[in-house]
Amino acid sequence: MSGAASSDALTLGRDQGRQWLRYMALFTVALVMLYPLAWLIGASFKNNVEIYSEVGFWPSRFDFGAYAKGWKTSTEYTFATYFLNSFLIVIPRIIVTVISCVLVAYAFARFEFWGKKFLFSIMVGTMMLPLIVLRLPQYLMFREFGWLDSYLPLILPSAFATDTFFVFMLVQFLRGIPRDMEEAAQIDGCNALQLLWYIIVPMLKPAIISVIVFQFIWTMNDFMGPLIYLATVEKYPVSLALKMSIGATEEVEWASVIAISVVALIPSVAVFFAAQRHFIEGSASSGIKG
Repeated sequence: MSGAASSDALTLGRDQGRQWLRYMALFTVALVMLYPLAWLIGASFKNNVEIYSEVGFWPSRFDFGAYAKGWKTSTEYTFATYFLNSFLIVIPRIIVTVISCVLVAYAFARFEFWGKKFLFSIMVGTMMLPLIVLRLPQYLMFREFGWLDSYLPLILPSAFATDTFFVFMLVQFLRGIPRDMEEAAQIDGCNALQLLWYIIVPMLKPAIISVIVFQFIWTMNDFMGPLIYLATVEKYPVSLALKMSIGATEEVEWASVIAISVVALIPSVAVFFAAQRHFIEGSASSGIKG
């Protein structure tokens, strides 16, 4: 009995040691990943000399003047205008993306029609197509429509499920949902749209929240789209306003640029943490790892 007890204790000790090693490894990786963010926040309180000479993230003094100066910008508009512009792009784009991608994914996952596999293959193939090759034909098309210097080229394409990554993710999620509730609802007389609204959409909630988080972050960080289609400074989103603050003067005051970059990160970070539980559940259930 004593031999068995000592063997169990030895095994338990080894398991605890391995567990501590895992925790230490994860803690080390977390420090490496979070250090750039900590340095970014610390650098927002430094001057140019400290930023170039100090490797550490802790500033010599805490001065919020860089935040006030960065918020004012070098233009006649404050960053409040640019944040509002970003939300005028992000919110409508998220709405049309969710509606269009859910409808297309529902069709691919639940209906049988001629050419379904072929069309799905084409859709997956477009995910591998570099976006840069589409810029010129899209620009020419939107110019003919008279949409240049407006938000329409940044929003309306998403109303036609052009974000195929989201369609693919939703299809994968739908394929993992049993059809028992749908069959029961069909017996009760529900049509396809009623099935979608009352049965599918509630079960798709984690995946839809994943779509919202991805689209919010990608659109907030989008630089090339607004740069190509927008010409009026008053309509610029945050991504272009940050670039203007870097190239506004010969000697860049990096503390102001970094300070407003920290502020620009807040909406994306807030959205991610607010939807973290559903986001992780949706990504895991759809087979998308990231």
